[in-house]
Amino acid sequence: MSMCLFWTHIRHQNYLNTSGLFVYAIYLHCKMSHFKILIHLLLFKTFQTASLPAITEHPKARSGRVPDLPIVEKRNWLIHLYYIRKDYDLCKIAIKEQLQETHGMCEYAVYVQALIFRLEGKIHESLELFQTCAILRPRSADNLKQVARSLFLLGKHKAAIEVYSDAAQYNQKDWEICHNLGVCYMQLKYFNKAKDQLNNALQLNRHDLTYMMLGKIYLLEGNKDKAIEVYRKAVEFSPENTELLTTLGLLYLEREDYQKAFEHLGNALTYDPSNYKAILAAGSMMQTHGDFDVALTKYRVVACAVPESPPLWNNIGMCFFGKKKYVAAISCLKRANYLAPFDWKILYNLGLVHLTMQQYASAFHFVSAAVHLQPKFAELYMLLAVALTNLEDGENAKLAYQKASALDTCNPLINLNYAILLCNQGDKKEAILQYYEMKKKVQASKEGTVEFDPEMVDVAQRLGAALQLGEVAVWTKPSKDSKSKPRGTASGKSSSAQPLGSNQALGQAMSSAAGYAKTMIQGSGNSTQTAKVPSLPLEPKPNSEPDPEEDIEESEQSEPSQAAGQGKNS
Repeated sequence: MSMCLFWTHIRHQNYLNTSGLFVYAIYLHCKMSHFKILIHLLLFKTFQTASLPAITEHPKARSGRVPDLPIVEKRNWLIHLYYIRKDYDLCKIAIKEQLQETHGMCEYAVYVQALIFRLEGKIHESLELFQTCAILRPRSADNLKQVARSLFLLGKHKAAIEVYSDAAQYNQKDWEICHNLGVCYMQLKYFNKAKDQLNNALQLNRHDLTYMMLGKIYLLEGNKDKAIEVYRKAVEFSPENTELLTTLGLLYLEREDYQKAFEHLGNALTYDPSNYKAILAAGSMMQTHGDFDVALTKYRVVACAVPESPPLWNNIGMCFFGKKKYVAAISCLKRANYLAPFDWKILYNLGLVHLTMQQYASAFHFVSAAVHLQPKFAELYMLLAVALTNLEDGENAKLAYQKASALDTCNPLINLNYAILLCNQGDKKEAILQYYEMKKKVQASKEGTVEFDPEMVDVAQRLGAALQLGEVAVWTKPSKDSKSKPRGTASGKSSSAQPLGSNQALGQAMSSAAGYAKTMIQGSGNSTQTAKVPSLPLEPKPNSEPDPEEDIEESEQSEPSQAAGQGKNS
Protein backbone atom coordinates (compact mmCIF):
# COMPACT_ATOMS: atom_id res chain seq x y z
CA MET A 1 0.00 0.00 0.00
CA SER A 2 2.81 2.36 0.86
CA MET A 3 4.58 1.48 -2.43
CA CYS A 4 1.48 2.43 -4.42
CA LEU A 5 1.18 5.70 -2.57
CA PHE A 6 4.87 6.45 -3.27
CA TRP A 7 4.53 5.91 -7.01
CA THR A 8 1.37 7.96 -7.08
CA HIS A 9 3.12 10.77 -5.23
CA ILE A 10 6.09 10.75 -7.56
CA ARG A 11 3.96 10.59 -10.71
CA HIS A 12 1.75 13.50 -9.62
CA GLN A 13 4.77 15.65 -8.68
CA ASN A 14 6.51 14.85 -12.00
CA TYR A 15 9.63 13.76 -10.21
CA LEU A 16 10.79 11.65 -13.12
CA ASN A 17 11.85 14.72 -15.11
CA THR A 18 14.14 16.33 -12.56
CA SER A 19 16.99 14.72 -10.68
CA GLY A 20 16.57 17.12 -7.76
CA LEU A 21 13.03 15.93 -7.10
CA PHE A 22 14.28 12.34 -6.96
CA VAL A 23 16.58 13.35 -4.17
CA TYR A 24 13.65 14.96 -2.40
CA ALA A 25 11.61 11.75 -2.73
CA ILE A 26 14.47 9.73 -1.34
CA TYR A 27 14.69 12.14 1.61
CA LEU A 28 11.01 11.65 2.44
CA HIS A 29 11.06 7.85 2.41
CA CYS A 30 14.60 7.01 3.39
CA LYS A 31 13.44 5.58 6.75
CA MET A 32 11.08 3.11 5.24
CA SER A 33 12.76 -0.26 4.98
CA HIS A 34 10.69 -1.70 2.15
CA PHE A 35 11.81 1.21 -0.05
CA LYS A 36 15.56 0.60 0.09
CA ILE A 37 15.76 -1.37 -3.12
CA LEU A 38 13.46 1.07 -4.88
CA ILE A 39 15.63 4.01 -3.78
CA HIS A 40 18.75 2.46 -5.28
CA LEU A 41 16.95 1.85 -8.54
CA LEU A 42 15.65 5.40 -8.67
CA LEU A 43 19.11 6.84 -8.00
CA PHE A 44 20.58 4.74 -10.83
CA LYS A 45 17.80 5.87 -13.15
CA THR A 46 18.38 9.48 -12.20
CA PHE A 47 22.08 9.46 -13.01
CA GLN A 48 21.48 7.60 -16.27
CA THR A 49 18.86 10.12 -17.39
CA ALA A 50 21.00 13.12 -16.41
CA SER A 51 23.97 11.88 -18.46
CA LEU A 52 21.99 11.93 -21.75
CA PRO A 53 21.02 15.13 -23.62
CA ALA A 54 17.45 16.25 -23.69
CA ILE A 55 15.50 14.93 -26.65
CA THR A 56 13.92 18.30 -27.40
CA GLU A 57 17.28 20.15 -27.72
CA HIS A 58 18.69 20.75 -31.27
CA PRO A 59 22.24 21.87 -32.33
CA LYS A 60 22.61 25.47 -33.36
CA ALA A 61 22.87 26.09 -37.12
CA ARG A 62 26.22 27.49 -38.38
CA SER A 63 26.32 31.00 -39.74
CA GLY A 64 26.86 31.34 -43.54
CA ARG A 65 29.43 34.12 -43.09
CA VAL A 66 33.13 33.32 -43.45
CA PRO A 67 34.92 33.86 -40.15
CA ASP A 68 36.85 37.11 -40.01
CA LEU A 69 40.38 35.78 -39.75
CA PRO A 70 43.22 38.22 -39.03
CA ILE A 71 45.46 37.27 -42.00
CA VAL A 72 46.94 39.52 -44.69
CA GLU A 73 46.13 37.18 -47.59
CA LYS A 74 42.42 36.78 -46.98
CA ARG A 75 41.39 38.76 -50.11
CA ASN A 76 44.06 37.39 -52.44
CA TRP A 77 41.58 35.02 -54.08
CA LEU A 78 39.22 37.89 -54.84
CA ILE A 79 42.01 40.09 -56.20
CA HIS A 80 43.19 37.26 -58.43
CA LEU A 81 39.65 36.60 -59.67
CA TYR A 82 39.10 40.25 -60.64
CA TYR A 83 42.51 40.45 -62.31
CA ILE A 84 42.14 37.40 -64.55
CA ARG A 85 38.68 38.65 -65.53
CA LYS A 86 40.30 41.99 -66.48
CA ASP A 87 37.86 43.80 -64.20
CA TYR A 88 40.54 46.23 -63.11
CA ASP A 89 38.25 48.76 -61.40
CA LEU A 90 36.89 46.23 -58.91
CA CYS A 91 40.38 44.78 -58.59
CA LYS A 92 41.73 48.18 -57.54
CA ILE A 93 38.98 48.53 -54.94
CA ALA A 94 39.77 45.12 -53.45
CA ILE A 95 43.49 45.93 -53.46
CA LYS A 96 42.86 49.24 -51.69
CA GLU A 97 40.81 47.58 -48.96
CA GLN A 98 43.41 44.86 -48.52
CA LEU A 99 46.28 47.32 -48.23
CA GLN A 100 44.36 49.49 -45.75
CA GLU A 101 43.72 46.52 -43.48
CA THR A 102 47.28 45.20 -43.72
CA HIS A 103 48.97 48.62 -43.66
CA GLY A 104 50.62 47.93 -47.02
CA MET A 105 52.15 44.60 -46.00
CA CYS A 106 50.21 42.35 -48.41
CA GLU A 107 52.72 41.37 -51.07
CA TYR A 108 50.23 39.93 -53.54
CA ALA A 109 48.04 43.05 -53.50
CA VAL A 110 51.07 45.26 -54.20
CA TYR A 111 52.21 42.87 -56.95
CA VAL A 112 48.87 42.94 -58.79
CA GLN A 113 48.63 46.71 -58.40
CA ALA A 114 52.04 47.00 -60.09
CA LEU A 115 50.89 44.77 -62.95
CA ILE A 116 47.83 46.97 -63.48
CA PHE A 117 49.98 50.12 -63.51
CA ARG A 118 52.21 48.53 -66.16
CA LEU A 119 49.19 47.71 -68.31
CA GLU A 120 48.09 51.34 -68.00
CA GLY A 121 51.51 52.55 -69.12
CA LYS A 122 52.60 53.82 -65.71
CA ILE A 123 56.01 52.16 -65.83
CA HIS A 124 57.66 54.27 -63.12
CA GLU A 125 54.83 53.61 -60.65
CA SER A 126 54.92 49.89 -61.41
CA LEU A 127 58.69 49.84 -60.88
CA GLU A 128 58.31 51.37 -57.42
CA LEU A 129 55.66 48.82 -56.43
CA PHE A 130 57.70 45.88 -57.73
CA GLN A 131 60.65 47.17 -55.71
CA THR A 132 58.35 47.19 -52.67
CA CYS A 133 57.51 43.54 -53.37
CA ALA A 134 61.21 42.77 -53.58
CA ILE A 135 61.70 44.36 -50.16
CA LEU A 136 58.82 42.37 -48.65
CA ARG A 137 60.26 39.12 -50.05
CA PRO A 138 63.86 39.73 -51.16
CA ARG A 139 64.62 36.13 -52.16
CA SER A 140 61.80 35.91 -54.68
CA ALA A 141 63.08 35.51 -58.24
CA ASP A 142 59.66 36.48 -59.62
CA ASN A 143 59.73 39.87 -57.91
CA LEU A 144 63.24 40.58 -59.20
CA LYS A 145 62.22 39.54 -62.71
CA GLN A 146 59.38 42.05 -62.65
CA VAL A 147 61.71 44.80 -61.42
CA ALA A 148 64.11 44.01 -64.26
CA ARG A 149 61.25 43.97 -66.77
CA SER A 150 60.17 47.46 -65.73
CA LEU A 151 63.76 48.68 -66.02
CA PHE A 152 63.95 47.19 -69.51
CA LEU A 153 60.76 48.97 -70.56
CA LEU A 154 62.28 52.22 -69.30
CA GLY A 155 65.32 51.62 -71.52
CA LYS A 156 67.69 50.99 -68.60
CA HIS A 157 69.19 47.84 -70.07
CA LYS A 158 72.35 47.72 -67.95
CA ALA A 159 70.36 48.04 -64.73
CA ALA A 160 67.98 45.36 -65.99
CA ILE A 161 70.93 43.02 -66.63
CA GLU A 162 72.13 43.48 -63.04
CA VAL A 163 68.71 42.67 -61.59
CA TYR A 164 68.23 39.66 -63.89
CA SER A 165 71.64 38.40 -62.77
CA ASP A 166 70.53 38.68 -59.13
CA ALA A 167 67.34 36.78 -59.95
CA ALA A 168 69.38 34.03 -61.62
CA GLN A 169 71.13 33.37 -58.30
CA TYR A 170 67.81 32.32 -56.75
CA ASN A 171 66.58 30.34 -59.77
CA GLN A 172 69.32 29.09 -62.06
CA LYS A 173 67.01 26.94 -64.21
CA ASP A 174 64.62 29.66 -65.30
CA TRP A 175 64.74 29.91 -69.11
CA GLU A 176 62.94 33.26 -69.03
CA ILE A 177 65.80 34.91 -67.13
CA CYS A 178 68.33 33.70 -69.71
CA HIS A 179 66.07 34.79 -72.57
CA ASN A 180 65.57 38.28 -71.17
CA LEU A 181 69.29 38.64 -70.47
CA GLY A 182 69.91 37.81 -74.12
CA VAL A 183 67.42 40.44 -75.24
CA CYS A 184 69.05 43.07 -72.99
CA TYR A 185 72.49 42.26 -74.37
CA MET A 186 71.08 42.47 -77.90
CA GLN A 187 69.77 45.97 -77.22
CA LEU A 188 73.26 46.95 -76.03
CA LYS A 189 74.80 45.40 -79.22
CA TYR A 190 76.67 42.77 -77.20
CA PHE A 191 75.75 40.10 -79.70
CA ASN A 192 78.11 37.36 -78.47
CA LYS A 193 76.80 37.55 -74.91
CA ALA A 194 73.26 37.72 -76.23
CA LYS A 195 73.73 34.55 -78.28
CA ASP A 196 75.22 32.74 -75.28
CA GLN A 197 72.26 33.62 -73.08
CA LEU A 198 69.70 32.69 -75.73
CA ASN A 199 71.41 29.35 -76.34
CA ASN A 200 71.32 28.72 -72.57
CA ALA A 201 67.60 29.47 -72.62
CA LEU A 202 67.09 26.97 -75.44
CA GLN A 203 68.97 24.32 -73.49
CA LEU A 204 66.71 24.85 -70.47
CA ASN A 205 63.45 25.05 -72.40
CA ARG A 206 62.80 25.60 -76.10
CA HIS A 207 60.42 28.39 -77.06
CA ASP A 208 59.50 30.00 -80.37
CA LEU A 209 60.30 33.50 -79.14
CA THR A 210 63.85 32.52 -78.19
CA TYR A 211 64.45 31.12 -81.68
CA MET A 212 63.11 34.33 -83.19
CA MET A 213 65.41 36.55 -81.16
CA LEU A 214 68.44 34.37 -81.90
CA GLY A 215 67.69 34.47 -85.62
CA LYS A 216 67.24 38.23 -85.43
CA ILE A 217 70.70 38.63 -83.91
CA TYR A 218 72.26 36.68 -86.77
CA LEU A 219 70.38 38.90 -89.23
CA LEU A 220 71.70 42.00 -87.48
CA GLU A 221 75.20 40.57 -87.84
CA GLY A 222 74.58 39.90 -91.53
CA ASN A 223 74.97 36.13 -91.13
CA LYS A 224 71.91 35.05 -93.10
CA ASP A 225 73.02 31.43 -93.50
CA LYS A 226 73.18 31.00 -89.73
CA ALA A 227 69.86 32.80 -89.36
CA ILE A 228 68.25 30.38 -91.83
CA GLU A 229 69.67 27.46 -89.86
CA VAL A 230 68.16 28.82 -86.63
CA TYR A 231 64.76 29.43 -88.21
CA ARG A 232 64.83 25.96 -89.79
CA LYS A 233 65.31 24.41 -86.34
CA ALA A 234 62.53 26.61 -85.03
CA VAL A 235 60.15 25.40 -87.76
CA GLU A 236 61.04 21.79 -86.94
CA PHE A 237 60.18 22.49 -83.30
CA SER A 238 57.01 24.46 -84.07
CA PRO A 239 55.85 23.62 -87.62
CA GLU A 240 52.57 25.54 -87.34
CA ASN A 241 54.02 28.89 -86.29
CA THR A 242 53.16 31.22 -89.15
CA GLU A 243 55.63 33.89 -88.03
CA LEU A 244 58.51 31.43 -88.30
CA LEU A 245 57.30 30.06 -91.63
CA THR A 246 56.88 33.53 -93.11
CA THR A 247 60.29 34.73 -91.94
CA LEU A 248 62.02 31.61 -93.24
CA GLY A 249 60.23 31.98 -96.57
CA LEU A 250 61.41 35.58 -96.87
CA LEU A 251 64.99 34.57 -96.12
CA TYR A 252 64.86 31.93 -98.84
CA LEU A 253 63.40 34.57 -101.13
CA GLU A 254 66.42 36.79 -100.53
CA ARG A 255 68.68 33.91 -101.52
CA GLU A 256 66.58 33.50 -104.69
CA ASP A 257 65.64 29.99 -103.61
CA TYR A 258 62.11 30.46 -104.88
CA GLN A 259 61.00 26.86 -104.46
CA LYS A 260 61.64 26.80 -100.71
CA ALA A 261 60.35 30.35 -100.39
CA PHE A 262 57.01 29.46 -101.97
CA GLU A 263 56.89 26.27 -99.91
CA HIS A 264 57.21 28.02 -96.56
CA LEU A 265 55.05 30.99 -97.49
CA GLY A 266 52.41 28.56 -98.78
CA ASN A 267 52.53 26.64 -95.50
CA ALA A 268 52.08 29.89 -93.61
CA LEU A 269 49.00 30.74 -95.69
CA THR A 270 47.68 27.19 -95.20
CA TYR A 271 47.70 27.55 -91.43
CA ASP A 272 46.56 31.18 -91.53
CA PRO A 273 44.94 32.30 -94.82
CA SER A 274 44.68 35.85 -93.49
CA ASN A 275 48.40 36.14 -92.69
CA TYR A 276 49.01 39.54 -94.20
CA LYS A 277 52.80 39.26 -94.07
CA ALA A 278 52.81 36.16 -96.27
CA ILE A 279 50.26 37.72 -98.62
CA LEU A 280 52.36 40.88 -98.80
CA ALA A 281 55.44 38.83 -99.65
CA ALA A 282 53.57 36.92 -102.35
CA GLY A 283 52.33 40.18 -103.85
CA SER A 284 55.85 41.54 -103.74
CA MET A 285 57.15 38.58 -105.76
CA MET A 286 54.41 39.10 -108.33
CA GLN A 287 55.28 42.78 -108.47
CA THR A 288 58.92 41.87 -109.01
CA HIS A 289 58.00 39.92 -112.13
CA GLY A 290 55.85 42.71 -113.50
CA ASP A 291 52.43 41.25 -112.60
CA PHE A 292 51.15 44.53 -111.21
CA ASP A 293 47.43 43.77 -111.50
CA VAL A 294 47.75 40.44 -109.68
CA ALA A 295 49.93 42.10 -107.03
CA LEU A 296 47.32 44.81 -106.52
CA THR A 297 44.69 42.09 -106.03
CA LYS A 298 46.82 40.61 -103.26
CA TYR A 299 47.38 44.02 -101.70
CA ARG A 300 43.63 44.61 -101.66
CA VAL A 301 43.29 41.62 -99.32
CA VAL A 302 46.07 42.94 -97.09
CA ALA A 303 44.46 46.39 -96.95
CA CYS A 304 41.44 44.90 -95.18
CA ALA A 305 43.66 43.50 -92.43
CA VAL A 306 46.21 46.30 -92.01
CA PRO A 307 44.92 49.46 -93.69
CA GLU A 308 47.62 51.62 -92.07
CA SER A 309 50.65 49.59 -93.13
CA PRO A 310 53.43 51.77 -94.61
CA PRO A 311 54.98 48.89 -96.63
CA LEU A 312 51.57 48.11 -98.12
CA TRP A 313 51.02 51.63 -99.43
CA ASN A 314 54.62 51.83 -100.58
CA ASN A 315 54.14 48.69 -102.67
CA ILE A 316 50.79 49.85 -104.03
CA GLY A 317 52.40 53.12 -105.05
CA MET A 318 55.21 51.34 -106.89
CA CYS A 319 52.66 49.12 -108.66
CA PHE A 320 50.97 52.25 -109.99
CA PHE A 321 54.39 53.60 -110.89
CA GLY A 322 55.11 50.45 -112.88
CA LYS A 323 51.79 50.97 -114.68
CA LYS A 324 52.86 54.60 -115.37
CA LYS A 325 50.04 56.02 -113.26
CA TYR A 326 52.26 58.57 -111.60
CA VAL A 327 49.64 60.68 -109.81
CA ALA A 328 48.18 57.61 -108.11
CA ALA A 329 51.70 56.46 -107.28
CA ILE A 330 52.56 59.75 -105.59
CA SER A 331 49.28 59.69 -103.65
CA CYS A 332 49.95 56.19 -102.27
CA LEU A 333 53.60 56.92 -101.53
CA LYS A 334 52.73 60.11 -99.66
CA ARG A 335 50.27 58.15 -97.55
CA ALA A 336 53.03 55.67 -96.79
CA ASN A 337 55.32 58.57 -95.92
CA TYR A 338 52.67 59.99 -93.59
CA LEU A 339 52.45 56.65 -91.78
CA ALA A 340 56.26 56.19 -91.65
CA PRO A 341 57.96 59.57 -92.06
CA PHE A 342 61.43 58.23 -91.23
CA ASP A 343 61.45 55.32 -93.68
CA TRP A 344 64.15 56.23 -96.19
CA LYS A 345 62.98 53.70 -98.79
CA ILE A 346 59.63 55.46 -99.12
CA LEU A 347 61.45 58.77 -99.53
CA TYR A 348 63.69 57.15 -102.15
CA ASN A 349 60.67 56.03 -104.15
CA LEU A 350 59.03 59.45 -103.86
CA GLY A 351 62.19 61.03 -105.21
CA LEU A 352 62.28 58.53 -108.06
CA VAL A 353 58.66 59.21 -109.06
CA HIS A 354 59.11 63.00 -108.95
CA LEU A 355 62.30 62.67 -110.96
CA THR A 356 60.42 60.68 -113.59
CA MET A 357 57.76 63.40 -113.74
CA GLN A 358 60.54 65.99 -114.18
CA GLN A 359 59.67 67.65 -110.86
CA TYR A 360 63.31 68.03 -109.95
CA ALA A 361 62.95 70.32 -106.93
CA SER A 362 60.52 67.92 -105.24
CA ALA A 363 62.77 65.01 -106.17
CA PHE A 364 65.75 66.76 -104.57
CA HIS A 365 63.69 67.40 -101.42
CA PHE A 366 62.75 63.74 -100.91
CA VAL A 367 66.10 62.28 -101.95
CA SER A 368 68.07 64.62 -99.69
CA ALA A 369 65.80 63.63 -96.78
CA ALA A 370 66.51 59.97 -97.56
CA VAL A 371 70.26 60.70 -97.64
CA HIS A 372 70.10 62.10 -94.11
CA LEU A 373 68.36 58.94 -92.91
CA GLN A 374 70.56 56.49 -94.85
CA PRO A 375 73.89 58.21 -95.57
CA LYS A 376 75.71 55.04 -96.70
CA PHE A 377 73.49 54.04 -99.62
CA ALA A 378 75.23 54.88 -102.89
CA GLU A 379 72.16 54.99 -105.12
CA LEU A 380 70.69 57.83 -103.08
CA TYR A 381 73.68 59.98 -103.99
CA MET A 382 73.30 58.98 -107.63
CA LEU A 383 69.65 60.06 -107.66
CA LEU A 384 70.65 63.23 -105.86
CA ALA A 385 73.24 63.89 -108.55
CA VAL A 386 70.65 63.41 -111.31
CA ALA A 387 68.32 65.90 -109.60
CA LEU A 388 71.15 68.40 -109.12
CA THR A 389 72.14 68.04 -112.78
CA ASN A 390 68.63 68.94 -113.88
CA LEU A 391 68.67 71.85 -111.43
CA GLU A 392 71.85 73.06 -113.22
CA ASP A 393 74.10 72.53 -110.22
CA GLY A 394 76.88 70.62 -111.95
CA GLU A 395 79.55 71.02 -109.26
CA ASN A 396 77.44 69.51 -106.50
CA ALA A 397 76.31 66.82 -108.91
CA LYS A 398 79.96 65.83 -109.42
CA LEU A 399 80.48 65.66 -105.66
CA ALA A 400 77.41 63.47 -105.32
CA TYR A 401 78.70 61.09 -108.02
CA GLN A 402 82.10 60.90 -106.33
CA LYS A 403 80.45 60.07 -103.02
CA ALA A 404 78.35 57.38 -104.68
CA SER A 405 81.42 55.85 -106.35
CA ALA A 406 83.25 55.76 -103.03
CA LEU A 407 80.37 53.97 -101.30
CA ASP A 408 79.67 51.40 -104.03
CA THR A 409 82.56 50.09 -106.09
CA CYS A 410 80.45 47.51 -107.96
CA ASN A 411 77.60 49.44 -109.57
CA PRO A 412 78.42 50.42 -113.19
CA LEU A 413 75.37 52.70 -113.36
CA ILE A 414 77.11 55.28 -111.19
CA ASN A 415 80.05 55.51 -113.56
CA LEU A 416 77.76 55.53 -116.60
CA ASN A 417 75.70 58.45 -115.31
CA TYR A 418 78.83 60.26 -114.19
CA ALA A 419 80.38 59.79 -117.63
CA ILE A 420 77.25 61.22 -119.27
CA LEU A 421 77.45 64.31 -117.02
CA LEU A 422 81.11 64.84 -117.86
CA CYS A 423 80.46 64.32 -121.56
CA ASN A 424 77.63 66.86 -121.52
CA GLN A 425 79.95 69.35 -119.78
CA GLY A 426 82.65 68.79 -122.40
CA ASP A 427 85.13 67.04 -120.12
CA LYS A 428 85.63 64.05 -122.41
CA LYS A 429 88.90 62.99 -120.83
CA GLU A 430 87.30 62.35 -117.45
CA ALA A 431 84.26 60.90 -119.18
CA ILE A 432 86.46 58.31 -120.91
CA LEU A 433 88.02 57.37 -117.57
CA GLN A 434 84.59 56.84 -116.07
CA TYR A 435 83.55 54.84 -119.13
CA TYR A 436 86.48 52.45 -118.76
CA GLU A 437 85.80 52.18 -115.04
CA MET A 438 82.27 51.17 -115.93
CA LYS A 439 83.70 48.62 -118.39
CA LYS A 440 85.71 46.96 -115.62
CA LYS A 441 82.67 46.67 -113.40
CA VAL A 442 80.60 45.21 -116.22
CA GLN A 443 83.25 42.59 -116.97
CA ALA A 444 83.33 41.64 -113.29
CA SER A 445 79.56 41.47 -113.32
CA LYS A 446 79.51 39.13 -116.32
CA GLU A 447 81.38 36.56 -114.26
CA GLY A 448 78.44 36.51 -111.90
CA THR A 449 75.98 35.99 -114.81
CA VAL A 450 74.13 39.22 -114.06
CA GLU A 451 71.92 40.65 -116.78
CA PHE A 452 71.48 44.37 -117.25
CA ASP A 453 68.62 46.49 -118.45
CA PRO A 454 68.49 46.64 -122.27
CA GLU A 455 68.11 50.42 -122.20
CA MET A 456 71.19 50.71 -120.05
CA VAL A 457 73.14 48.63 -122.58
CA ASP A 458 71.91 50.78 -125.46
CA VAL A 459 72.76 54.06 -123.70
CA ALA A 460 76.25 52.81 -122.83
CA GLN A 461 76.93 51.82 -126.43
CA ARG A 462 75.78 55.21 -127.74
CA LEU A 463 77.91 56.92 -125.10
CA GLY A 464 80.93 54.99 -126.38
CA ALA A 465 80.15 56.18 -129.89
CA ALA A 466 79.80 59.78 -128.68
CA LEU A 467 83.20 59.54 -127.01
CA GLN A 468 84.59 58.08 -130.26
CA LEU A 469 85.52 54.84 -128.52
CA GLY A 470 83.73 52.67 -131.04
CA GLU A 471 81.78 49.56 -130.14
CA VAL A 472 83.14 48.12 -126.94
CA ALA A 473 81.71 44.61 -126.65
CA VAL A 474 81.40 44.37 -122.92
CA TRP A 475 77.64 43.94 -122.73
CA THR A 476 75.69 40.73 -122.95
CA LYS A 477 72.38 41.25 -124.65
CA PRO A 478 69.67 39.90 -122.38
CA SER A 479 67.13 37.43 -123.66
CA LYS A 480 63.59 38.43 -124.52
CA ASP A 481 62.25 37.29 -121.18
CA SER A 482 64.85 39.26 -119.27
CA LYS A 483 62.26 41.77 -118.18
CA SER A 484 60.63 39.08 -116.12
CA LYS A 485 63.87 38.39 -114.28
CA PRO A 486 65.50 40.47 -111.56
CA ARG A 487 68.03 42.89 -112.95
CA GLY A 488 70.84 44.37 -110.99
CA THR A 489 74.42 45.03 -110.43
CA ALA A 490 76.97 42.41 -110.44
CA SER A 491 78.12 41.80 -106.97
CA GLY A 492 76.76 41.49 -103.50
CA LYS A 493 79.71 43.42 -102.14
CA SER A 494 77.62 46.53 -101.72
CA SER A 495 76.63 45.60 -98.21
CA SER A 496 75.00 48.95 -97.63
CA ALA A 497 72.46 48.34 -100.38
CA GLN A 498 68.91 47.99 -99.14
CA PRO A 499 65.91 46.61 -101.04
CA LEU A 500 63.71 49.14 -102.74
CA GLY A 501 60.16 49.23 -103.97
CA SER A 502 58.36 46.06 -103.03
CA ASN A 503 61.23 44.88 -100.89
CA GLN A 504 60.12 47.40 -98.30
CA ALA A 505 57.39 44.88 -97.57
CA LEU A 506 59.86 42.06 -97.19
CA GLY A 507 62.07 43.98 -94.81
CA GLN A 508 59.09 44.99 -92.70
CA ALA A 509 57.68 41.47 -92.61
CA MET A 510 60.99 40.02 -91.49
CA SER A 511 61.36 42.68 -88.84
CA SER A 512 57.92 41.95 -87.43
CA ALA A 513 58.45 38.18 -87.35
CA ALA A 514 61.79 38.32 -85.57
CA GLY A 515 60.86 40.56 -82.68
CA TYR A 516 58.51 40.69 -80.16
CA ALA A 517 54.99 41.82 -81.18
CA LYS A 518 54.41 44.98 -81.28
CA THR A 519 53.78 43.78 -77.47
CA MET A 520 57.40 42.47 -76.52
CA ILE A 521 61.05 43.54 -77.01
CA GLN A 522 61.81 46.49 -79.46
CA GLY A 523 64.65 45.85 -82.01
CA SER A 524 66.15 46.93 -85.27
CA GLY A 525 63.59 47.99 -87.87
CA ASN A 526 64.87 46.30 -90.99
CA SER A 527 67.18 43.44 -91.70
CA THR A 528 70.22 44.06 -93.87
CA GLN A 529 69.59 42.81 -97.38
CA THR A 530 71.76 42.78 -100.48
CA ALA A 531 69.84 44.57 -103.18
CA LYS A 532 69.88 44.09 -106.88
CA VAL A 533 70.30 47.64 -108.05
CA PRO A 534 67.68 48.76 -110.56
CA SER A 535 68.38 50.79 -113.64
CA LEU A 536 68.07 54.42 -112.66
CA PRO A 537 67.45 57.57 -114.67
CA LEU A 538 70.36 58.92 -116.62
CA GLU A 539 71.16 62.58 -116.86
CA PRO A 540 69.80 64.76 -119.63
CA LYS A 541 72.23 67.15 -121.23
CA PRO A 542 71.61 70.78 -120.31
CA ASN A 543 72.42 72.18 -123.74
CA SER A 544 71.96 71.02 -127.31
CA GLU A 545 74.66 68.61 -128.45
CA PRO A 546 75.25 66.38 -131.49
CA ASP A 547 72.78 63.64 -132.26
CA PRO A 548 74.43 60.73 -130.36
CA GLU A 549 74.16 62.63 -127.11
CA GLU A 550 70.59 63.64 -127.90
CA ASP A 551 69.83 59.95 -128.11
CA ILE A 552 71.29 59.54 -124.63
CA GLU A 553 69.05 62.31 -123.36
CA GLU A 554 65.94 60.79 -124.89
CA SER A 555 66.62 57.31 -123.57
CA GLU A 556 66.96 58.37 -119.98
CA GLN A 557 63.37 59.61 -119.82
CA SER A 558 61.92 56.09 -119.83
CA GLU A 559 64.57 54.58 -117.58
CA PRO A 560 63.04 55.30 -114.15
CA SER A 561 59.74 53.57 -114.83
CA GLN A 562 61.57 50.47 -115.98
CA ALA A 563 63.64 50.51 -112.84
CA ALA A 564 61.04 51.00 -110.19
CA GLY A 565 58.26 49.27 -112.00
CA GLN A 566 60.09 45.99 -111.66
CA GLY A 567 60.03 46.21 -107.87
CA LYS A 568 63.46 44.75 -107.18
CA ASN A 569 63.80 41.89 -104.72
CA SER A 570 66.96 40.71 -103.14
